[in-house]
Amino acid sequence: MNAERFERAIADDERIEPRDWMPDAYRATLIRQIAQHAHSEIIGMQPEANWITRAPSLRRKAILIAKVQDEAGHGLYLYGAAETLGADRDELLDKLHTGRQKYSSIFNYPTLTWADIGAIGWLVDGAAITNQVPLCRCSYGPYARAMVRICKEESFHQRQGYELLLALSRGTPEQRAMAQDAVDRWWWPSLMMFGPPDDASPRSARSMAWKIKRHTNDELRQRFVDICVPQAEHLGLTLPDPGLRWNEERGHYDFGPVDWAEFEAVVRGDGPCNEQRLAHRRRAHEDGAWVREAAAAYAAKRAARAAA
Repeated sequence: MNAERFERAIADDERIEPRDWMPDAYRATLIRQIAQHAHSEIIGMQPEANWITRAPSLRRKAILIAKVQDEAGHGLYLYGAAETLGADRDELLDKLHTGRQKYSSIFNYPTLTWADIGAIGWLVDGAAITNQVPLCRCSYGPYARAMVRICKEESFHQRQGYELLLALSRGTPEQRAMAQDAVDRWWWPSLMMFGPPDDASPRSARSMAWKIKRHTNDELRQRFVDICVPQAEHLGLTLPDPGLRWNEERGHYDFGPVDWAEFEAVVRGDGPCNEQRLAHRRRAHEDGAWVREAAAAYAAKRAARAAA
């Protein structure tokens, strides 16, 4: 009876809420996806945060501070959504710190120049928006509602990155070259963000049947390419793919093959910054232990007073 009610709710595009019955596999799938998403938000703070002190103007510094702060908030929303499924936040963080749970492969690449901040905003956050807007219609209510605010803030991130690249592309020859170099390095990892091709993604079909996801990895990747090509033309920058061309018959841009061997290596832990990112995250968590302990002691003291 519970299973039938669940399947009917999914078929009717109704939201599943925390107190509703759900299959164990549905719960586990959501916890895995939401945890990976949350981990990606907090690890994703690192590549940009180290440029806050080196931003070229007070305006750029304020924008970047706001963006990094947003990412921390996104992580909190998402860990909260995972907790509604019965997940324990401390356990999720322990799995991240010990490598038992993953985060997005994109955050294992270095930010070498100021132009990388623009490329991340335009390409990485642009890919995130493409992937995450459909999640606002996810069948699980708390995740879908968290995504509404997250997507609004990611739109701000994408716009500031695009505006930064536009300023560089219209600047000195050195600035334009720096912008082009950043796009060259971030383009292919951004395409990898959507995950492996559909024929190598066995979980994708189940997630779509449950309406956790609404589109396949390849569909989202194609949508992203179609969006980026005219934007790159407006920027006056070249996307590093000689196979990129409009296909009149398909009504989409054709693009070259993604290096999935590189993707698998990064996911496996062999990316340029895997060890650095996790080591920094573990150190930050350990350094913040006194804050968590103080907050827990304060909460316990207040609870004791209320009970007296």
